[in-house]
Amino acid sequence: MKAICSDLKDQYDELDGLVKDLTEDQWSLKTPFFSWSVFDEVAHVAFFDQQALLAAEDPGAFKEQADEIVTLLATSDSWPGGTNPRLGVDTHQGLLSLWRDLRGRLLSRLESLSPQDRLPWYGPDMSARSFATARLMEVWAHSQDVFDTLRKRRPLTSRLRHVTHIGVTTFGWSFFVRGLTPPETPPRVELTGTNGELWAWGPEDAVGLVKGNATDFCLVVTQRRNVLDTKLETHGADAKRWLTIAQAFAGVPQEPPPPGARVVDFGKPEKVGK
Repeated sequence: MKAICSDLKDQYDELDGLVKDLTEDQWSLKTPFFSWSVFDEVAHVAFFDQQALLAAEDPGAFKEQADEIVTLLATSDSWPGGTNPRLGVDTHQGLLSLWRDLRGRLLSRLESLSPQDRLPWYGPDMSARSFATARLMEVWAHSQDVFDTLRKRRPLTSRLRHVTHIGVTTFGWSFFVRGLTPPETPPRVELTGTNGELWAWGPEDAVGLVKGNATDFCLVVTQRRNVLDTKLETHGADAKRWLTIAQAFAGVPQEPPPPGARVVDFGKPEKVGK
């Protein structure tokens, strides 16, 4: 668990470093993710770190309130409006302090587990290793919203491999969460990694194929880009269908952004204000 927890810590630190010196106006900037503010993005990560800590420390207590949280997310017009108040902070300074404490405690707890230990979550139970990977994926995704808002290019790191892996392994989930029957055989996935190497999943003679660079794939499976706004190639009906509904995260079904909605011009500065 030390390796994945080390990568998770680095992912947390990347987001922390991105937001810690922002002005009050910048914390209020609307992101392209449902017009959440930067504050909302960090608060969302902190809230689910809080929930993850509860799942790791007291699985029974987590299960008792899991349905309530799922119902809240399924029925609320504003997730931040439902979850932010549960953190008990209303300033970005207070939020950062709380989040640093929560994530530190979560990392310590996860490091004490074996990779095969099972933890509950909003969907199927997961191994401790997969649980930590899922947290990394979510932090990566919400960090992307902030990078896009600030129009900053994020550095490529080997941590992207974790996000691609969970994107591939949630092939069936992407259909199941929508009440659809998953195809019997997933397509092969061939991605160009962060150092130009090949990252591949599935047999070479698979019926379908997804091919492209790892960043594009991660942006699609976390619903930060529409597949039509990437250079990903799909071969086969199932592969094409998958990338139109791909969802690497648990919870309620969500739709990707429309084509063109999240194409970012990194050459322009962000607009300050709501």
